[in-house]
Amino acid sequence: MPDYGHDLRFGSFVTPSAAAPHQVVALAELSEEVGLDLVTFQDHPYQAAFLDTWTLLSWVAARTERIRLAGNVLNLPLRPPAVLARSVASLDRLSGGRVELGLGAGGFWDPIVAMGGERLTPGESVDALSEGIDVIRGLWDTSTRERLVAGGAHHHVDGAKRGPAPAHDVEIWVGALKPRMLRLVGAKADGWLPSLPYLQSFEALARGNATIDAAAEDAGRDPRAVRRLLNVGGGFSADGGGGFLRGSPRQWAEQIAEVTLEHGVSTYVVMGDDPTTLAVVGQEVAPAARELVAAARGVPAPAPAGADGATADGEVRA
Repeated sequence: MPDYGHDLRFGSFVTPSAAAPHQVVALAELSEEVGLDLVTFQDHPYQAAFLDTWTLLSWVAARTERIRLAGNVLNLPLRPPAVLARSVASLDRLSGGRVELGLGAGGFWDPIVAMGGERLTPGESVDALSEGIDVIRGLWDTSTRERLVAGGAHHHVDGAKRGPAPAHDVEIWVGALKPRMLRLVGAKADGWLPSLPYLQSFEALARGNATIDAAAEDAGRDPRAVRRLLNVGGGFSADGGGGFLRGSPRQWAEQIAEVTLEHGVSTYVVMGDDPTTLAVVGQEVAPAARELVAAARGVPAPAPAGADGATADGEVRA
């Protein structure tokens, strides 16, 4: 299934440097001004050189009006899912439905343990993430008065009150690379959020998609229910001889359209803190890529995101 039909989105991946907090916020505000759809921040609570990601997301939500916000990805071992569920729902309500939830199972266990977290094996960390998703979804589900019991050995609730519900259906995006995590994405998540430098190839991206699709079908889900996102790096040049996302804005747009149609990626999050790169992506690359994808799909090109609150929305819903 090369094209899952999702609307094409573009975002920034801003370093949450504690040494330059106003610059961090300025890049987030710029992301909105130039028409990007999403601003994200990595989450390493044990890293003293970084701002706390949840505090930063809350501050940025108050300083912006349109752009979506997410951790890329939030460190579940140091953010209890029951509390995180209410934090996400609260900020989503306060921001007018602009928060999405990126989740990670953890990986840097020595600093996690130094901060008071529990050291888990790779298998245990997958189990813990699965339990955390169940806890979060259970607390968000206010459609029932049934007593909430969810989770397992690592994260659980037993009789916790449900709510508040988010303002919109918050998507849970999981950062994952290995097969067991990918199967969890297919079974339970709304999105897959890897980084291309870690994947190392589009062949690995295709294998990951196949694993997710099979797991989704095994769970009785449509694979198109899982959005495919990708953290990418790049740079602009006139000659275009540097490979993926190393050419002109038009070449970026053509390459992005090709990956969207052949590999199903629909959200591209640009890593780095260069304001010029973010501006060119938002103002030149994104509109051109949307036009190319819309033409290939045979649908009208979506309206660009803008300061008037409109967002690009060319989603083809199954």
